[in-house]
Amino acid sequence: MDTVSRIEQALKQHGHAEKVPIYQRFFKTGPGEYGEGDTFLCVSVPDQRNIVKQYRHLVDLDVIINLLQTDIHEYRLTALLFLVDLYQRENNEIKKQKYVDFYIEQLDWVNNWDLVDSTAHKILGDSLRGKPDKSILRSLATSGHLWRERTAVVANWTIMKDGDYDELLWVSEYFLNHTHDLIHKAVGWMLREMGKRDVQVLIKFLDTHASRMPRTMLRYAIERLPSNTRQQYLSL
Repeated sequence: MDTVSRIEQALKQHGHAEKVPIYQRFFKTGPGEYGEGDTFLCVSVPDQRNIVKQYRHLVDLDVIINLLQTDIHEYRLTALLFLVDLYQRENNEIKKQKYVDFYIEQLDWVNNWDLVDSTAHKILGDSLRGKPDKSILRSLATSGHLWRERTAVVANWTIMKDGDYDELLWVSEYFLNHTHDLIHKAVGWMLREMGKRDVQVLIKFLDTHASRMPRTMLRYAIERLPSNTRQQYLSL
């Protein structure tokens, strides 16, 4: 049995068919919803991570692409977890960039919020730390594609570790008029994370933009602020 088949079999063995309707509702797979057409085995993320540990020594990009280009959600997430693992274990910068390029090439398959949130900051965001050219983020943000837009936001989670907030502030302002709550949540979440590192930068952004921010975005962003401060912004 080849490696792809062994991993697929391992995932199926950890599936819970009785939970499929729950997953379908949670990931919005109905007609016209953002996860339309997604298929689930209902394998927990810890089980998927254990499978990654078990098979990591057998996996290369050929295995990953075979798992990734499928409608089965857990195959795609496990493939991406393998890619994160490869990227994080690699010390050669040229080879690391190969994994980043592969990730960007395969973004059409990074097509639900958990897939983005498990990878964007760990691969793309990490690769951009300390680099002056982060134009890829603005290209993704202006793509008009929901998951690429979310990738442009979440990638900042790693970039901001160096106190570099410029791209997050740009993308947060750019998405003030976005219509989808998955972007509102992502922006608010990243602004909140920024505020943990530098609350004054968050306050400055809020003082300028809070009155225009979608309510979900604002609520996420101010979650860690003192109660009276939160009420001030919510009253705008």
